[in-house]
Amino acid sequence: MSRRYDSRTTIFSPEGRLYQVEYAMEAIGNAGTAIGVLSKDGVVLVGEKKVTSKLLQTSKSTEKMYKIDDHVACAVAGIMSDANILINTARVQAQRYTYAYQEPMPVEQLVQSLCDTKQGYTQFGGLRPFGVSFLFAGWDKNFGFQLYTSDPSGNYGGWKAAAIGANNQAAQSMLKQDYKDDMTRDDAVQLALKVLSKTMDSTSLTSDKLELAEVFLSPSGKVKYEVCSPEALGKLLVKSGVTQPATEAS
Repeated sequence: MSRRYDSRTTIFSPEGRLYQVEYAMEAIGNAGTAIGVLSKDGVVLVGEKKVTSKLLQTSKSTEKMYKIDDHVACAVAGIMSDANILINTARVQAQRYTYAYQEPMPVEQLVQSLCDTKQGYTQFGGLRPFGVSFLFAGWDKNFGFQLYTSDPSGNYGGWKAAAIGANNQAAQSMLKQDYKDDMTRDDAVQLALKVLSKTMDSTSLTSDKLELAEVFLSPSGKVKYEVCSPEALGKLLVKSGVTQPATEAS
């Protein structure tokens, strides 16, 4: 039992691996898929809702998409209770920056700050890593529209298109093939829905199993975060040609 390297967060195995962090990533592999696509005029986030029981009281709030600040939003895959803690932390950090400097926090600085918190939970005894991955979508005056991913280890990276959650490897390879640099926001929505339809475990794609959110600039130049309504999402699915005929007819 002295070789139980997975019994503590802080102990490296002889191969240099942190098993607790890898177990956290494994937990995310069983969560609903989330896809982010960067376009020239915005960022699109699409997420698969895992909770579809008819007995469950439907929530008015979203399950996968969260607004962090006026210019930053995120999609989540993993343990939602862990995600709530980190999202609240990110919101406080963003507001503190705004209070101190009277301007929105740069997107990458916010992501890095949150990832520093996540990294601490892989280093100190008595803690376990957060079992959640994020897709961050945002805009700032320095680099325009940006898309970042982060995992339980505290690593993060900027992407043009990315997938987290179940079947993320298959989704990532499809995004790599079909992504184009000059995509519009509408093209990004179509791509995200197409990839999700081919990688979801569910056989039929309906508006009650998905969430779609966009970050873009309004005509006045203000950053806007908008969650697509179920009715509008249903029409988008029909337009994309990814719904079953029965769904389309209804």
